[in-house]
Amino acid sequence: MSTTSTITTDLPLGASVPPYTPHAISVSLPTWRDNVGYEEGEKRVVDSMVSGYPRFFIHLSIQKLARIFEHKYGRNGERCMLFATKKVAEQCRSFMQNYSVNSRLMSLLICPEDKANGRIIERDVRTQSDCSSTASVNVHIVLFPSDSFSVAKQFWQHTGMGMSSRLAEHCLSMLPDEVTQTKTPSSPPMIPRYIGKAFNKHYSVKSHGRPTSPPLSHPSFREETETLEADHSIYLEERYGRNLPLAFAASAKRALRRRVACVLIHDTTHERQGEPVAGEKNLVVGPSSRGVADVSERDVYLYPTGMAAIWNAHHIALATRPVAKSVCFGFPYTDTLKILQKWGPGCHFFGGGVDSEIDELEVLLEREAAQNPGTPPIVALFTEFPSNPLLRSANLPRLRALADKYNFLIVIDETIGNFVNVEVLPYADIVVSSLSKVFSGVANVMGGGLVLNPRLKHYAALKAYMDANFEDLYYDEDAIYMERNSRDFQRRIRIIDANTTAVCDFLRSHSVAGGVPSAVIKEVFYPKYITPENYDICRIMTPGAEGGYGGLFSLTFTSKAVSEAFFDALECYKGPSLGTNFTLACPFTILAHFAELDWAAQYGVEEGLVRISVGMEDTQLLLRWFDVALKAAEAAASVKKSASD
Repeated sequence: MSTTSTITTDLPLGASVPPYTPHAISVSLPTWRDNVGYEEGEKRVVDSMVSGYPRFFIHLSIQKLARIFEHKYGRNGERCMLFATKKVAEQCRSFMQNYSVNSRLMSLLICPEDKANGRIIERDVRTQSDCSSTASVNVHIVLFPSDSFSVAKQFWQHTGMGMSSRLAEHCLSMLPDEVTQTKTPSSPPMIPRYIGKAFNKHYSVKSHGRPTSPPLSHPSFREETETLEADHSIYLEERYGRNLPLAFAASAKRALRRRVACVLIHDTTHERQGEPVAGEKNLVVGPSSRGVADVSERDVYLYPTGMAAIWNAHHIALATRPVAKSVCFGFPYTDTLKILQKWGPGCHFFGGGVDSEIDELEVLLEREAAQNPGTPPIVALFTEFPSNPLLRSANLPRLRALADKYNFLIVIDETIGNFVNVEVLPYADIVVSSLSKVFSGVANVMGGGLVLNPRLKHYAALKAYMDANFEDLYYDEDAIYMERNSRDFQRRIRIIDANTTAVCDFLRSHSVAGGVPSAVIKEVFYPKYITPENYDICRIMTPGAEGGYGGLFSLTFTSKAVSEAFFDALECYKGPSLGTNFTLACPFTILAHFAELDWAAQYGVEEGLVRISVGMEDTQLLLRWFDVALKAAEAAASVKKSASD
């Protein structure tokens, strides 16, 4: 399988991934040392970055807008976070109060008239004549002491409900030139993951002469990226395909909900009958193919990020069920566990996610039920199918039986498996997914989805809560891009599945787990080899539409030096995120658990683990890339062995 184009993967440190993409959601971190430098806040790395994953790296346009508001409204050096709705801003403020941080909230209504009037007017003192355009935007600002930025950043990172970078650009376009072009005092960078020892301990890394990547070759690249002309920016973004007009945002969101619900019979990548792709005539619907025929678009809710969908699923559970702890089953992506721990009464963590831990879970449920008869022992169980990064799949039928017996909810994150490959909805009360990943593929927009299962007994309560409380946070322009990107997601997934299986079969044949005791690769974590009996329960087996094993896998090696050599020699893009149309690798544990390496290692997530998301490149090219990296790893192992002899 292959794409029709050849990509250049030699990107400098700090460049956007994909390159020349104003709203890219990844960043080039080409060497192992670069990734460590990013986590340590190393100036060489931080100063080079023009993009990053949006929940960790605050987009330059958002930073610019925040600096303007800090300069205008801040007191005594206050910092700020920006949100699209007052409700989310208040949730941020409440979170900060839990850490004894005093903050204040203010709201602005930014209008096109502001540019001509040369002023910014606070929302509560505006008159109707001040703002008459439908292009006006409400911005909600949480201001707080500068030394509490790390607390605010936790809310931004964990919830995924911060302002969209495209919304920030729109706001900047309406502000007076003298405001946007005036140099404001620089705030400390918004990039490092771990900003204070009050919350995390830094891992100390000693230099061993490892290669580091040069910074961007042009010092002005960061500024040029930040100030792209609007028409140039649109050209770069639409090189993947033409967007709907912004006026069709409601149609785009409807198309997205129908795609996620799997009710589209005739989806298409082309406009016809005088309508855009998302027009009514192009969206013929029928029973869902998700394994629950009566799920519909009305059961699908869109969020600005996948983590926002998870955060809201947790809060839906807390709001509709008796108060109790949650369960996190399996080692999840880091922020899922943080959400369950930091909001609500806490969580029980079963980090292995294997069948023997279901036995332990059952013991816990029996004990809790005996102590509090008539009250569910837990509020909800969260699990990924399969998990990230160990690609383990839980025994969903057993978990569903326990949920029915003990009356708790099950929330399944299907991001890694995706609904082209697996049917998990029959086992879940709520399914969540990051649409930013393979559903989009292009890595230039964020999005998340939440689906309610209409067949299960708590549906009525969940649906009633959502009907009364759901707030559409998904910025219209982001929905437009997501709709465009996702038109051919099923075709892309088939190609990625086939490529990943070919690469994993090759690597597995050169691993200890694959029967080669002297190999430098210890294990290939991929659903085909890891808990396949559980994965296959949910894998779609429809003739002609059989599900694959997804596009993500992880590798562990015989030593850290070998891991580094393999990673540095791999010729694909290197950076955070997954599910891209291009192959993307990262030293996962370094990026996700830098401050808790020993803790992660207890669950098999080793410091030297390398995670790879396979793309649509030519299969033979991919195999050559991995063969070169494998040889580099073997050479590093030989050097180490010679040195010890």
